[in-house]
Amino acid sequence: MDSHPVAKDAKQRAELTADEPATAAYDPGNWSTASQVAICGIFLIVFIAALELARPLLLPATCAFVIGLMLGPLQARAKIAGLPPLVTAITLWLLVVIIFYGMIALLASPALDWIGKAPEIGATIKEKLHFLNRPLQAMQDLRNAILPDSEKTGLGIDIVNFVTPALTFVTPAIGQIMIFFGTLFFFLLGRARLRSALVSQFDDKERRLRALKIMNAMEHSLTGYLSVVAVINLAVGVAAFIIAFAVGLPSPVAWGVLAFLLNFIPYIGALIMQVVLLAVGLVTFPTLAHALIAPLAYLAFTTLEGHFITPSIMGRQLTLMPLTVFLSLIFWTWLWGPVGAFLAVPLLIVAMVALQHIFPSDDPDLPG
Repeated sequence: MDSHPVAKDAKQRAELTADEPATAAYDPGNWSTASQVAICGIFLIVFIAALELARPLLLPATCAFVIGLMLGPLQARAKIAGLPPLVTAITLWLLVVIIFYGMIALLASPALDWIGKAPEIGATIKEKLHFLNRPLQAMQDLRNAILPDSEKTGLGIDIVNFVTPALTFVTPAIGQIMIFFGTLFFFLLGRARLRSALVSQFDDKERRLRALKIMNAMEHSLTGYLSVVAVINLAVGVAAFIIAFAVGLPSPVAWGVLAFLLNFIPYIGALIMQVVLLAVGLVTFPTLAHALIAPLAYLAFTTLEGHFITPSIMGRQLTLMPLTVFLSLIFWTWLWGPVGAFLAVPLLIVAMVALQHIFPSDDPDLPG
């Protein structure tokens, strides 16, 4: 009988380990792959953090670059027509300024009026939605049973608490407006020189040609997509104006402008518009049934537009995958707020165009 079983087992394990091949304990290929994945993950985290930290600077500059790319084909046509670059840049810049401040002027007066009536609006909505008092009271009782007194908060409707953060995000600071218009003007003015400088960074002719193709494809894709979407959204704005005017909502022109702007945000824009229509209808009209007419009519029109009109007009070449659009919308809204929601689809188009040219695919489409 062995008096040292533990020592014997340890010796056997050491012999088995010594007989195993060395590659089983250490594989340089696996460690190299793991280190590359870790480096990419760290870079991605740092990059997203940098986008968040530099938001006051990057957000207006990115908006300016997107709009500048969209106006690129117009500049190219103006150059062919013989117009000086300075005249073209000033004309396009003034056009953007007029559109920007025109929309603000149309929305400012109704918005300030409704903000001034915020306490009355909150009380009126609470009175119209009296049938929700019992579910709200049940939720309040549940919170009282679960949360301590120091963490209890009321469930009353205070519109100021919703309007103030929204205006904080939607209304940009004066500095960011200056960054946006300044970047846009100099981008339009130096577009040709910037393109030449970017192309000259590559050594061989093939890479220069590919870079030039990528920039041209970005400009034409953005211009084609956003111009078609703008026309569709104009029709949505006209429909919202007609609905508001027919139902009897105040400031129907402002409703049309708001619908035009919000429809640039996929999925969420139409939902926000319906909620706002319902809220204003509850304040304006005496009955809930009357208040539901405008949001239901707008829901019917946007459903028709989103499922039939827009896909038939845009075609396959300008159609993006809904899942990709939704994920892009979530990411940029989380990172840059409401303005990021407006930029989600244009930035997705830029990324997809670049990837298609950098990594071209000649494989045939798989069935199914």
